[in-house]
Amino acid sequence: MTAFKSDFLNTLQERGFIHQCSDFEGLDALAAKGEAIAYVGYDCTAPSLHIGNYLTMMLLHWFQQSGNKPITLMGGGTTMVGDPSGKDETRAIRTVAEIEANKASIRGVFAKVLRYGDGKSDAVMLDNAEWLTKLNWIEMLRDVGRHFSVNRMLTMDSVRLRLEREQEMSFIEFNYMICQAYDFVELAKRTGCHLQMGGSDQWGNIIMGVDLGRRMGTHQLFALTTPLLTTASGAKMGKTAQGAVWLNADQFSPYDFWQYWRNTEDADVGKFLKLFTTLPLNEIKKLEALGGSEINEAKKVLATEATALLHGRDAANEAAETARRTFEEGALAESLPTVEIPRGELEAGLGVLNAFVKAGLVASNGEARRQIKGGGLRINDEPVADEKMALSAANLTPEGVIKLSFGKKKHVLIRPA
Repeated sequence: MTAFKSDFLNTLQERGFIHQCSDFEGLDALAAKGEAIAYVGYDCTAPSLHIGNYLTMMLLHWFQQSGNKPITLMGGGTTMVGDPSGKDETRAIRTVAEIEANKASIRGVFAKVLRYGDGKSDAVMLDNAEWLTKLNWIEMLRDVGRHFSVNRMLTMDSVRLRLEREQEMSFIEFNYMICQAYDFVELAKRTGCHLQMGGSDQWGNIIMGVDLGRRMGTHQLFALTTPLLTTASGAKMGKTAQGAVWLNADQFSPYDFWQYWRNTEDADVGKFLKLFTTLPLNEIKKLEALGGSEINEAKKVLATEATALLHGRDAANEAAETARRTFEEGALAESLPTVEIPRGELEAGLGVLNAFVKAGLVASNGEARRQIKGGGLRINDEPVADEKMALSAANLTPEGVIKLSFGKKKHVLIRPA
């Protein structure tokens, strides 16, 4: 393991954040002085960021903790183009109104892990729409486009994989890497930014920016990426039966977020404690050493600390208590995730398959049937035996809800509205 001069790179290395870096020595010297400025870009493709974005937010967190200055760049401009990285088909073109609404919904999450203000190491938030939407097309081609080799662009994974699969790539998507590279140069000129960070799938785009800076006369620019997030079993991280693990509480509740981490594979507990919590490494080492059923205590610590960082300590403790009451006491915890349905729908008879789909516990009626055959679905803690069963007011508990369960750990309350 390399010993760095800077707290920043030492922390990233010890906690498992580093995948690639364009120049360790140069970046290390700059970060050690507390003079580095770094950014991560976040496109506004949805009303919430997801768990993959949380990893890069933690990069910025540790960067700031080491005395350096982070920038969160909102992709108001690049979202109009659409990042083809990792996609098999063209992203849907979003309207300016949709992008603005998503941007407004996303912005608040960054303050959970970063400190914003006017100080030397305080974070700032910028939006690339400020410069990208004002570019003149001919000037852009002449002043920026001439520095790009189409031959090289065709070798980038985001383009090459589409071409190999004979999947269409639109001209607008082909320009995305130019926009991202230009962002880096623009931030270097406007703010003195030195470093762009991101996930491993962004390496090609970030290196394009480093090269463009050299060609356009900026100071030395650097690139750093994190590994692709996977579980010990090799699965891509961040998916559940309900879909993506969103960071906004209105799209993925603090309780669901807590449960997501509680369900971590045994072999991943130490890794995720390092990446997604701020616990000291000596504490994490003790938790990693737990074996047998004791590993579940480490999972609870992971769930509570990761949730506290994003949603606050009170929400994390409430989620932990809800889980304890539900699983250890068998109680009906009112703070379980709740889905409201029209009262008339329940009075008319709500099919059990449809109910579990509406609750987000299964993806389809077919999956619900398979789970019923395997004894995996329960209503008010009683196994569902008949896939043609219909829920009615008679199934309401004294609390006025119906508890749906998938396995031992996933529960949703249905409440008539």
